[in-house]
Amino acid sequence: MAFIYNTPENQQAMLEAIGAHSLDELFEPIPEELKLEHPLQLPPALSELELDQHLRELAKGNQHAGQKICFLGGGCYDHFIPAAVDTIGSRSEFYTSYTPYQPEVSQGNLQVIFEYQSLMTRMTGLDISNASLYDGGSATAEAVLMAIANTRRYGKVVVPETLHPEYRQTIATYVENLGVAVETIATPSGILQPDDLSAHVDDQTACVVLQQPNFFGCLEDASSVVQTTHQAGALLVGVFDPISLGLLERPGDWAAPGEGADIAVAEGHTLGTPMSYGGPFLGIMACRENLVRRMPGRIVGKTVDRRGNPCYVLTLQTREQHIRREKATSNVCTNQGLFALRATAHLSLLGPQGLRETANLCLQKSRYAAEQLCQHERFEMAFPEPTFKEFVIRDRKANVDELMETSLAAGYLAGIPLAPWYPEKADCFLVAVTEKRTKTEIDGLVDALIGATNAVTTSIS
Repeated sequence: MAFIYNTPENQQAMLEAIGAHSLDELFEPIPEELKLEHPLQLPPALSELELDQHLRELAKGNQHAGQKICFLGGGCYDHFIPAAVDTIGSRSEFYTSYTPYQPEVSQGNLQVIFEYQSLMTRMTGLDISNASLYDGGSATAEAVLMAIANTRRYGKVVVPETLHPEYRQTIATYVENLGVAVETIATPSGILQPDDLSAHVDDQTACVVLQQPNFFGCLEDASSVVQTTHQAGALLVGVFDPISLGLLERPGDWAAPGEGADIAVAEGHTLGTPMSYGGPFLGIMACRENLVRRMPGRIVGKTVDRRGNPCYVLTLQTREQHIRREKATSNVCTNQGLFALRATAHLSLLGPQGLRETANLCLQKSRYAAEQLCQHERFEMAFPEPTFKEFVIRDRKANVDELMETSLAAGYLAGIPLAPWYPEKADCFLVAVTEKRTKTEIDGLVDALIGATNAVTTSIS
């Protein structure tokens, strides 16, 4: 049986329904020069066994973190996931459910989302969390739209060069047809300088977007950014790494307790979701209570039924499927329920102390890796600023792409070349070190890179 069951009788019934007598008549309006005059050059059909073998051969071309020792970062990280997270996340009542369109029969899902929201508000230091968004990039762009709607400033949004370049691209796409400019501030020192920010922020600025730690792994002076942004009447969107909050200030407390980012967003895959070749992931968003009416997506609340029993409800769902389209806060149509569940289980297993220990391991191991690399004369830190779990290495002479290829052959995913996003940093690559990496693996990375450097130098000479 064909995959698409379309018999001649079915075809004829469809033709009659649209008033055509044959396929030739159906396609008659298409100019002859656009019609293919020969069969498609397709290989013969494969049996199920042959197809399975063929796909397995193709899959061998992927070099994943289960095969290589992974030092990749830039928004997607190889963190440890406890087995209990997979066990809970694979339960059929969660894994196969879609979304709580009928909240009265979705109490399990709604309770999970409520617990997730509670954890996110505690992590961020903000008042309200939504039920999640698609990923970190779309959450950042949605936060920008939220800030524009709340401030009613349609002049510009300000982003430093240290914000993830893909997040900047996503923001630009979202606001392209709104007449809102996206001003990008250069950051040659690796962090946003207060004077540079002051020169860009004015009474036409809807928001400033600050990533902490930033894309280069450096720690920004978040307190000064908060003050400059709020003095101009703009909102601050904070992009954070959930793991970093084991050591760093919460976004809501960047300037002082209760004084920080107005909206906080993050890529939440680090909380129990595998790398999975880059998705699907989890978009985290939290905000201050006065902004909640413009928050996209769903918000779950807890109440009691008429018998006094606790129950969960969709308190807000300002989606275009539920209300008039012009009144909707966003066209976001659902939430990442399964990954929010995994994040909830992951954080519950870690607890505050576990999160702190994980963050501390990332900090200490990344610092050790940077020190070992920089002992070699060919490598240096690209920026002098403190870092968390990522850092940028400058290779003084050799070609970064060749370094990455040679290291891969030695069994290491050594880092991310920065040239595609930052052409002026073609001699730099980004290295991420998570709690999973051992001293032996870090030393092996250093040996692989030093060996690769020597090999490249020899080939050049």
